[in-house]
Amino acid sequence: MLESVIKILLLFFTSFIIAFVLTPLWTSILYKHRNIFSKQIRQSKNSPIYERMHKNKEGTPTMGGVLIWGTVLIVIFIFWILSKATSNEFLQRLNFLDRGETWLPLAFLIIAAIGGLIDDVLGVFRIGPNGGGIAVRWKLIGYFIIAIIGAWWFFTKLDWDVFFIPFLGMMNIGFWYIPIFVFIIVGSAFSSDLTDGLDGLLGGTMLFAFGALAVVSFYQGRLELVTFCVVLIGAILAFLWFNIHPARFFMGDTGSMALGIVLGAIAMLTNTALFLPFFAFILVMETFSSIIQLTVRKIFHRKVFLSSPIHHHFEAKGWPEAKITMRFWIISAVMSGLGLVLYFLTFPIT
Repeated sequence: MLESVIKILLLFFTSFIIAFVLTPLWTSILYKHRNIFSKQIRQSKNSPIYERMHKNKEGTPTMGGVLIWGTVLIVIFIFWILSKATSNEFLQRLNFLDRGETWLPLAFLIIAAIGGLIDDVLGVFRIGPNGGGIAVRWKLIGYFIIAIIGAWWFFTKLDWDVFFIPFLGMMNIGFWYIPIFVFIIVGSAFSSDLTDGLDGLLGGTMLFAFGALAVVSFYQGRLELVTFCVVLIGAILAFLWFNIHPARFFMGDTGSMALGIVLGAIAMLTNTALFLPFFAFILVMETFSSIIQLTVRKIFHRKVFLSSPIHHHFEAKGWPEAKITMRFWIISAVMSGLGLVLYFLTFPIT
């Protein structure tokens, strides 16, 4: 167990240091080619408040999420190569690429990152609806395709059809596992994209979500998955170190889509999907605020919030951006802690 803890901590610090070193290099590239990588603020008659509040951010480089998933890939590659190139037992154990635990999250990370990168590129060239990249409906279709592939893998390759319901226990749900899996993945991806609207907001909330899932994975004995989570956390921490308000660059869809889909995948791997409303409380709150706003506007032609998702509502009320972000981080920490308490009270030892 001590060796496992050493491995987890070593790879966490390795991830943080690599991302910490790479960030200034990537920043210089983004600013050197600022005319290419600059964020374009969407223009729409339906979101005049958002456009007014964020117009000053136009021109800030985007695609900063490359640092997060890029660091994860670098760390995985380095220690996979070392495990193959050396006979040293300790170095071999540092490899955390595992078919049962990390293959699927890694595949989701890569696919979603590439999809988000394409969306970011279209956005900076003002291609797409309102110059904002890929339309929401096409994003949702992409999420569905990724989710269906993952659900098929779980259901047919891993023979997984068990779903945990707090206080009731494990349930064999058969084919219903597939639509539930799809709903979780699509929901986490969509809500992650919505939450990425203020400097550091998504990064900070994801820290607590992945931290909670790392604790859960450790409790379940999924040590390679723990390592995957902490490598992500190390990269996100380095990203936030350089990117607290005012942001030097934005995460972009290449980061938010990747983090959201991986969050859902790890929740399904650990059978804690019903704890996501606690681990990812802010993401859920952002999504419901947007759904409520859209529904009321369509039916009653009124607005519940000044702007949606809800972080823009508080922004429109005059709250400083940093205050909103920090308060949402605090809420994330409290709710993630509460989710862990409920988890330990209800989830059986595996």
